[in-house]
Amino acid sequence: MEVTKEGQLNKSEVKILVVDDREDNLLSIETILERDNYTIRKANSGRAALKTLLTEQDFTLILMDVQMPDMNGFETATLIYQREKLKNIPIIVINSHNKDEEYMFEGYKMGAVDFIYKPINPELMRFKVSVFADLYRKNYQLMQQERNLLAVNESLEKEIEERRTSEEKIRLLNFQLLQNNDELKVINEELDRFAYVASHDLQEPLRKIMVFSDVLAMKLQGKVEPDVQNSLDKIVKASDRMQKLINDLLKFSRHASGTEDFKNVDLNELVAEVVSDLEADIQRKEARVSFEALPVIQAIPSQLRQLFQNLIGNALKFSRPDTAPIVEIRSEVIENMKSTNSQGLTTARTFHRISISDNGIGFDGKYADDIFVVFKRLHSYHEFEGSGIGLSICKKIVDKHKGTITAHSTLNEGATFVITLPEEQQQSEKLAGKDTALVK
Repeated sequence: MEVTKEGQLNKSEVKILVVDDREDNLLSIETILERDNYTIRKANSGRAALKTLLTEQDFTLILMDVQMPDMNGFETATLIYQREKLKNIPIIVINSHNKDEEYMFEGYKMGAVDFIYKPINPELMRFKVSVFADLYRKNYQLMQQERNLLAVNESLEKEIEERRTSEEKIRLLNFQLLQNNDELKVINEELDRFAYVASHDLQEPLRKIMVFSDVLAMKLQGKVEPDVQNSLDKIVKASDRMQKLINDLLKFSRHASGTEDFKNVDLNELVAEVVSDLEADIQRKEARVSFEALPVIQAIPSQLRQLFQNLIGNALKFSRPDTAPIVEIRSEVIENMKSTNSQGLTTARTFHRISISDNGIGFDGKYADDIFVVFKRLHSYHEFEGSGIGLSICKKIVDKHKGTITAHSTLNEGATFVITLPEEQQQSEKLAGKDTALVK
């Protein structure tokens, strides 16, 4: 159906069925109504009207002459209203008997809604037809609005159901995530305990191996073939390397379950102590270690001492053979840096970015992430001593302090390690440092 911009039916879509056995009457009624652009269907008998209504049921109004041969208007209307799809079409009876009460009673009885009397008054007919046309339009508008409301309601119900389903899925996923986090925490704690116990229990048999291999080496010195003596020396060195590896594993496990409190730490004093501890290596390699204006931050002192000792120690260890090591430590403040706490809330805090640069052998930049993995080595232990755990310990310490550590390097052009640490630890993080295993 054609609809105007205002959502109303166009007049041409108001269909009227005119039923009269006289052709001149049909033509007369059509002429009266044509100025209103109604769609007119004509039937010259009751049977012809019923035949038309078999294929077309969307009539706005039926104008029915009462006096017709074979089947009069009342009989035709009665048959029309027996069909479910047609019973809501209003019928105006056209009657040649001027206000005959018998005909009026019969008309209302069979369902007529109004009467028009012959001779027809054109303006009165146009007015009465327009009333029903307007009612039809308004009814159509109400039906359209009802359909629209039903569609909107159905859409809203579907959206509400989808949202309810999504919320339920999110709730289940969150529950599963919490369960997984708890399981991971337990697994990490168990792994840390296992690493500690295993490393601790390995100490005793290793100690015996070292003692007896030393005894053998001393007793047989100069009394056995050179290849036998060489094998004994290798056993002693391998045992010594094994002990260092176990000690590093113990350190790694302790950092996962440490119970130390966070305190205000002056990094100038702490780094000075580390440099003093490494004085023998620094003098042996004629190295120069410089640092300036380092900040005071909340941290676990022993862990930060381990952090800087590992990084400065690495810079000395991985130096170029014919070049005196130079290690420079600098710091800069980062104000209002966004970070996420343990409750998932984002806050702006003050951080300090500390860089430790050296002029050593460096490494290929593609290994920048690998070097923090436990036991990941870029060099053979025959070239450089070590267990491959030192940088993993650094990573774990920085994570525990809610910071970050990255490395930048070019082969044979030195390396720079960049540590970013918060100036102050949030309360939940301080508590986590006391009794919570670090999960990474």
